[in-house]
Formats: sequence, structure tokens, C-alpha cells
Amino acid sequence: MKSTNYRDTLITASPDSPVSAGTVPEKPGTVAAVQHALLAHPYAMTSDDLIFAAYRERGGDKDRDEFFAKPQACLRASPLVKQFGWGVHHDGEGRVALLGMESAEYRRLLDDPAVAKTPGMRRAR
Repeated sequence: MKSTNYRDTLITASPDSPVSAGTVPEKPGTVAAVQHALLAHPYAMTSDDLIFAAYRERGGDKDRDEFFAKPQACLRASPLVKQFGWGVHHDGEGRVALLGMESAEYRRLLDDPAVAKTPGMRRAR
């Protein structure tokens, strides 16, 4: 099984994000809306849990082992990071939480040398 989990890492909002603050996705049923809803409880699931739950919520029919038999894109490619101004913090156990790029907690994690930073993927090449 290929994992998308990180530990003690902040995935920063994409540098070319069109917004300057975390924005709630408005279109129901999209990957962004489903992931945002699943992350209503911070640090309740890992990246793998989130990606698989979003896949199932959107009608996917594979079981977890079959789904992860092929590499999956990590949360660096999430539309929440690329378009909606969210950072994703992975704690020491790999559980994730959304942080608006305007928030004090996001800024604190950016300034914390103990937390690895990795940028969200750009929206365009």
C-alpha cells in the first residue's frame, strides 16, 4: 500500500492560490467540498483516511487495499490547498487539520522550525 501520510509537516497553500484566506468550497459534491466537510473535526483522520473517505463519498467502489494499490496524489494536490487558501497540518501521528492561510496557527506553524514545510502544488504550470 502506498501512503500519502506525512508527519509533523505543514502543506502550505499554493503560491498561486487565487484567494488570501481559507474559503469554504460552495459547490456540493466536489472533491474540495467533500474533503472540507470530512475535515470538520481537526486531527481525527490521516491523509490516507481522508483521501479514501472522499473517494467513497463521491461514489468510489473499490476497497481500501485495492484503492491504495496504485499511488494516489497526496494533499499537496488537493483543491483546498490549490484553490481555496487552506494549509494542511499533519501532526506527529499523521492526523490532519485544515488551517486557513490567514490564521495565527498557520503563521505559527510556518515560523516553527520543528515543523517541516512543503508547498502545495501550483494551480498552473
